[in-house]
This record gives sequence, structure tokens and C-alpha cells, in this order.
Amino acid sequence: MSRTVRVTSRNASFQQWQALLGNRTKRHRSGEFLVQGVRPITLAVEHGWRVSALLYAGTGPLSGWARDLLDRVPTATRVAMAPELLAELGGKAEGPPELVAVVGMPADRLDRIPVRPDALVVVFDRPTTPGNLGTVIRSADAFGASGVVVTGHAADPYDPKTVRASTGSLFAMPTVRVDGPAEVLDWVATLRGRGVPLRIVGTDEHGDTEAATADLTGPLVVLIGNETHGLSAGWRAACDDLVRIPITGAASSLNAATAATVVLYEAATQRRNGVRRGGRDRSHHDAVRD
Repeated sequence: MSRTVRVTSRNASFQQWQALLGNRTKRHRSGEFLVQGVRPITLAVEHGWRVSALLYAGTGPLSGWARDLLDRVPTATRVAMAPELLAELGGKAEGPPELVAVVGMPADRLDRIPVRPDALVVVFDRPTTPGNLGTVIRSADAFGASGVVVTGHAADPYDPKTVRASTGSLFAMPTVRVDGPAEVLDWVATLRGRGVPLRIVGTDEHGDTEAATADLTGPLVVLIGNETHGLSAGWRAACDDLVRIPITGAASSLNAATAATVVLYEAATQRRNGVRRGGRDRSHHDAVRD
């Protein structure tokens, strides 16, 4: 059974939740983060994420959605808060959100990513912008990817801006943080040793093949480089293929998240239509970086 507590001042509990918004170190030390919004909270519950507390304004009635959600998570502590305090945690100028959830982080293990015969795994190397990372997670979810791996010193998947940009897809898409390429390459080697023919395809402005003519079927790891510096030398050396996206107009490059979306869409289209492509074309200028 859940218990209900009341918070009407900036007590220790409130300060701890407030720290989860802006302090990455405290988020990861506690293993929890805040989730706002109807869709993200609903998806977190539907996909079985651990919800330790549900915060709501202690005045006025709740909507049917909020009442139902509170009933669906009986183990979560119910926290009736002063509306002005909830508004601070919700970050909304127009007033407090109806609910804020305190959600536990899953373990960063690559075996959380299911490896099917048509596996499509996205690796984002050292993303610097939470919005870009959230958008890549959202696109990976939309186009049928198996998981997202974030490598190196990077934006935090559990930053409120990342969660918001993912529109809740973070809770449906296994997202794993690792220190660097070595862990991913060891994982790929292990899977190859088990008979999974995983290929590694990197996105690069000087890639040999256009994304539209590259073979993006079969088990695949798609690499997206850092927004400013692109793929590291280590990642380039590990790629089986490098693909590019031809562009025209005055733009010198594509945003990294946009480039990832284009490649994921092409991969999903080929898989849906049973198309297997190949070929090389150097006739266009292109880019994938921000």
C-alpha cells in the first residue's frame, strides 16, 4: 500500500528532488530522476520503470488520468505538495503540473538491448546537447531500433531536457551509457562470435556511399558522431562502411540528430520493403554534423 506525505516547505525531501533537476552527479548518485508530462509518465509506468514517488498539488481535484495513474502504482509514495513548490519542480511558468514522478534509473548494461535478426542499434558518440540526444532516442523508437548506446563524456539521458525531447520514448527504448568504443566493440565481437552478423555503419560527411544506396538491412549498428567533431578516429577505424547524406542549398551540414533520423528512416524503409542496396557515389557534398 502507498503512503501519503505532505510537503509544504522547502524541506530536505524537496531539496533532494530539486537537485535531481539540475545536478547530474546527484541524479546518478541517487539513481533517480524527475519525469514531467502526461505521455512520459504514462510510458514510464506502462514499461515497468520503478516509480518511487508521485508528486501532486495538495489542493483541488485531480483528473481521471492522474487518479488512475496513482492507483496503478500503489508502491509509490504519494506526495501532496504546496502548488508553488510543485511548480518549481515542474518548471512550468503557467503553474504546477498535475503530476511529477520520481523514477529510478535502470542499470547501464548492453544486454538490456535485445539483439534480434533485424537488430538496429544506434550509437551516439559523445553527444553534447540533451535536446539532440533526446531527439535521437525519439527517432530510434519511431523507426524500430532495438536500443541506443551513448558513449564517452556525453549529455545525460536522464537530464530533464533529454527526457522532454524524447517525448517519453526514453522509457520504451533501451538506452545505455558506456565509457567509450571499447565496450561497444567488445559487445559486437561477442555477438559476432555467437553468429550474429552485426555490421557497423558510421555517418560521415566524407562517407563513400550515400545513405539511400547503402545496404542498411540485417543486424546493424549505426554510429552518430559528436555534433562538432564527428566520429573519433577509433570509431572510424571500427566501421565496416561510412555513409553520407547528400545536401543542397546554403546549409553546410545537418544537425546530428537530424542526420540520425534520416539514416534511421532509410534503414526502416529498406527493412519494411525488403530492399537490399549497395553502391558508391561521390557526386554530392554532404554533412552530418551540427
